[in-house]
Amino acid sequence: MSDSTSSKGALAGASRTLAPLEDAANMVAAAAILLLMLLGVAQIVLRTVFNTPITGYIDLVELSMASMAFLGAAYCQRLGAHIRMEMLVGNLRGRTLWAVEVFATLVGLFIVGVLIWYSAGHFLRAYTLGDTTIDAEFPVWPSKLLVPVAFSIWWLRLLLQLFGYLRLFLDPSKAKVAVVTVKDVAEQAQDEILEATGGDATLGKESRK
Repeated sequence: MSDSTSSKGALAGASRTLAPLEDAANMVAAAAILLLMLLGVAQIVLRTVFNTPITGYIDLVELSMASMAFLGAAYCQRLGAHIRMEMLVGNLRGRTLWAVEVFATLVGLFIVGVLIWYSAGHFLRAYTLGDTTIDAEFPVWPSKLLVPVAFSIWWLRLLLQLFGYLRLFLDPSKAKVAVVTVKDVAEQAQDEILEATGGDATLGKESRK
């Protein structure tokens, strides 16, 4: 087996290993949105019909924000669903394109790494002090723990993409593995079909290259 084939297999394997964790985190975020919607309906019915609002409803909404806002970040990164300057990178080719992607990914790794550090500090402080919400006095550390966990998964996905972009920068002729590329309308439609049927859009895209 050549070094190129070996590196491609290792990178693809690492991407597949991380994908279930990203999917699980995204499902937790989706479940939190669904539960919050049901909780909101229950709150309206109980308050208006029975005059018995749910105790700590506002606190529960506050605590759920972290899961909804951050747990799906790594999943979106894998699919390339975050906002990207594709009008710029879409006009680049070869090593220039991969050099720009390497630089952007390094910036992302640095920013997310800083966020992990500070969010972990906020979690430890809340856990140590026994911080609670104002109204119902629910502990806030579980919600704050989700933030560094979500960012850590995101950081790992960015790290895999960095290796993928570096691999392409060194040899642009290699197959695209564990990276985000600019997609045309047909590729976007194919990825949406794969997602809807339970497939992996990233792996499907790689197989088309």
